[in-house]
Amino acid sequence: MVREILKLGNPQLYEMSEEVTKAEINSLTEWVQDLHDTLMDYREIYGAGRAVAAPQIGIKKRLLYMFTDKPYIIINPVMSFPDDEKYTLLDDCMSFPGLTVKVERYKRAEISYFDENFNPQKMYLEGDLSELLQHEYDHLDGILATMRAVDNKSLYVEQMKRDF
Repeated sequence: MVREILKLGNPQLYEMSEEVTKAEINSLTEWVQDLHDTLMDYREIYGAGRAVAAPQIGIKKRLLYMFTDKPYIIINPVMSFPDDEKYTLLDDCMSFPGLTVKVERYKRAEISYFDENFNPQKMYLEGDLSELLQHEYDHLDGILATMRAVDNKSLYVEQMKRDF
């Protein structure tokens, strides 16, 4: 089911998410389907979107859904960084379409997590996938990209198109 994406300013977006437990496995199927449907709906409307965090649709769980070359279900992730190399980029978010934020992110990351069968997994990420999962991981801790802006002049609003 397509769920409403919580927008910038909604207090729920700033809350910490709780771990998914094995006892919640039955709910997990529904949550993942909702995350998938919502991400695909966003892609259809905006032509963008590779991942979504459960808190963005009001599910206060440490759950990420990424669809790049295939779907990835990321449960209770723990992120670490193998080195200190960072880069600056413009970040966008489904919780604030039309707004981009200049942020600094680690170039490389490692993420340990459980898959949908609660089997432990690990991914080594670099470049745009590293940035993407850092962004989504932040949502689990109630952190939005706007809070990571490099300075107070690093928010950009997309030019609106007018039909005449």
